[in-house]
Amino acid sequence: MRGLGNKRTLITGGASGIGKATAIRFLEEGAQVLILDRDKEAGEQIKQQFPGLSGVIQTDVSDPKAVEHAFDELDNLWGGLDILINNAGISLRHAFLDITPQEWEQVIDINLNGVFYVAQAAARRMEKGVIVNMASTNGLLGYPYYADYNTSKAGVIELTRSMALELAPQVRVVAVCPGYVMTPMQEAEYTPAMLAEVNKKIPLGRHARPEEIAALFAFLSSEEAAYITGQCFVIDGGETAGGLASR
Repeated sequence: MRGLGNKRTLITGGASGIGKATAIRFLEEGAQVLILDRDKEAGEQIKQQFPGLSGVIQTDVSDPKAVEHAFDELDNLWGGLDILINNAGISLRHAFLDITPQEWEQVIDINLNGVFYVAQAAARRMEKGVIVNMASTNGLLGYPYYADYNTSKAGVIELTRSMALELAPQVRVVAVCPGYVMTPMQEAEYTPAMLAEVNKKIPLGRHARPEEIAALFAFLSSEEAAYITGQCFVIDGGETAGGLASR
């Protein structure tokens, strides 16, 4: 992609899953990559695997003080920022009536509040930059057993649109809305039989690979996408194209 070389790129949740695939892709594009992740062990592992990383900072994005301290470290390292991949998130599969207040707050705190805290801190450090927020098809359509997750991702979509209007023209802001992606988080929530059932309703017949989401992140962050802001990009293998017919 044009324009990613040497770009100072921060990736939240970058030690595993889609975030890790994105870190690898941006390193391949010649970017400087710094990871924020709350998983200390995963962070140590990716540092050993990819010594070209600028660093890994253990951070809980749902804690505004922790985010502030992480950006203090970023300031000392780079003194600014060009690209934010705002990827960190969690999901908990359970029925609406079974969601506890603590579980609701946990999902909203990480998936929505965390996106806000990190995006605001990043935007303040960008003279000209790109922010890519991780949303989901769950923020566009109703899905059972994920009321808290769906709500958080719908909030990310509206946050993205609002940011794009206010931060233009210096900063472009977009959201990516994946469907089903084969990540450790997905595998932990679904049995093989459930995964097979999901694949039947996806026109391309499979889950996305994390590397495919990373490729979209790379495109949207590059100069190839210089006229794109305020939009949400669905990458779901055609799952949502058919409406009720495909559910």
